[in-house]
Amino acid sequence: MSTMHSARLLITCADRPGIVQAVSSFLYHHGANITALDQYATEATGGTYFMRVEFGLDRLHDAIDVIRRAFGETVATQYDMEWTMTLVRDVKKVGILVSKFDHALLELLWRWSRGLLPCEITQVVSNHEDLRESVERFGVPFTVIPVTKTNKVEAEQQIQQQMAGNDLLVLARYMQILSEDFVSQWHHRIINIHHSFLPAFVGADPYRQAYDKGVKLIGATAHYVTADLDQGPIIEQAVERVSHRYSVTDLRELGQDVERNVLARAVRWHLEDRVIVHGNKTIVFD
Repeated sequence: MSTMHSARLLITCADRPGIVQAVSSFLYHHGANITALDQYATEATGGTYFMRVEFGLDRLHDAIDVIRRAFGETVATQYDMEWTMTLVRDVKKVGILVSKFDHALLELLWRWSRGLLPCEITQVVSNHEDLRESVERFGVPFTVIPVTKTNKVEAEQQIQQQMAGNDLLVLARYMQILSEDFVSQWHHRIINIHHSFLPAFVGADPYRQAYDKGVKLIGATAHYVTADLDQGPIIEQAVERVSHRYSVTDLRELGQDVERNVLARAVRWHLEDRVIVHGNKTIVFD
């Protein structure tokens, strides 16, 4: 069925018998056809239950408000669910923050330009001028908001104004720490990418630090940003094995390749409503 007539339903609740039957019966009685259903329970009995459902219905856009209200008043109330129901046609708006490294940014723009990321990239904001030409080639607005020790509060206010109206922010190697106040306004709606060997190699030139320690694995981690630096719920990770033969340049090139792909997967899964945050963990129906 066309995405014009499809929706996604995400559910979290205490696990108990009858949930699948209640959800599927509700959709059946409203004339909907289930096209995908994934589920997970933390325990065999008495745990937490998670579900992701895709369903289709002719003229769904006209009926979605009625279906949401009915679901909330019946099934969701009966099982005390946390839930969201979104139309597939309502693509999310995405803003990107970046500094000088371009590999993660260009991967996102390339995939988006070819229809591989279901979103609208509205703009890129950077604290440096370096990547303007690369971004504007894709027809995406590029804005520079310098950040210094003395203007951080004002700079974040400008970024908030620029990014207002977006559904998601992506930190594609944005080398600034966002304040707790900024992050609180984007609860589980900021995705960051960093080296998987953090916090072991904090600070400047982590690949040099990794080389000096003789690491045998390098990789990357994509996670939601919280007030606790680099401690947010992890969405995706990947690693590659390396050896003593790898130079610092080799480690950096391979690491950046892992970063770009890990970030792109995490962003796509968020855009496709495949991620449920539970505490400081995620359930990812990939």
